[in-house]
Amino acid sequence: MELYGYFRSSAAWRVRIGLHYKQLTAIPRSVHLLRSGGEQHARAYLELNPQGLVPTLVDGGRVLTQSLAILEYLEETRPIPPLLPQDATARASIRSWALAIACDIHPLNNLRVLQYLERELGQPEAARRTWYRHWVIRGLEALESEIARTRPDDSFCWGETPTLADVCLVPQLYNARRYGVDLAPYPRLVRAEQACFAHDAFALTAPERQPDAS
Repeated sequence: MELYGYFRSSAAWRVRIGLHYKQLTAIPRSVHLLRSGGEQHARAYLELNPQGLVPTLVDGGRVLTQSLAILEYLEETRPIPPLLPQDATARASIRSWALAIACDIHPLNNLRVLQYLERELGQPEAARRTWYRHWVIRGLEALESEIARTRPDDSFCWGETPTLADVCLVPQLYNARRYGVDLAPYPRLVRAEQACFAHDAFALTAPERQPDAS
């Protein structure tokens, strides 16, 4: 397997976590999102992934894109250890968590959106950071409320082992800190994050530990 990604991409980090958690090895292929105007726009990469986004996973000639689709693929083809429980209701609830982050919070704040705010709409850095924090805070407030209401005593987002929800939460909290979001109002989310970092799957795949972080 090969994983095309960028060390600070939260979507690529999700897949790194999933691979490591399932004890799978993928050769890292760096796609630097800032160098030379963004290597994701290079013709060779667009032929692999026409969206020009990371991550892209190549597995035995199969080319897979979109982090949640890749993680679902890994769950279906390498189900042990699982990132989703057997119970259908629990699976739906965990997917809802993951989608709240990957589809509602992250897309409003990813690199191409922030670059559009800067380059096309002329928004200064302070305004872009305000935009970022607004949407992250709204999303995290909802998740904190959900975990407090439904599973206040769980170590992770859902239960006592990591799930797809945690795989999405940890990179999002990392990025929130980068943009100055105060996480004190979200103690249960931070508790789940701390539980995750006791696992190598999360700790060893962190952005600063990737080959292209230098």
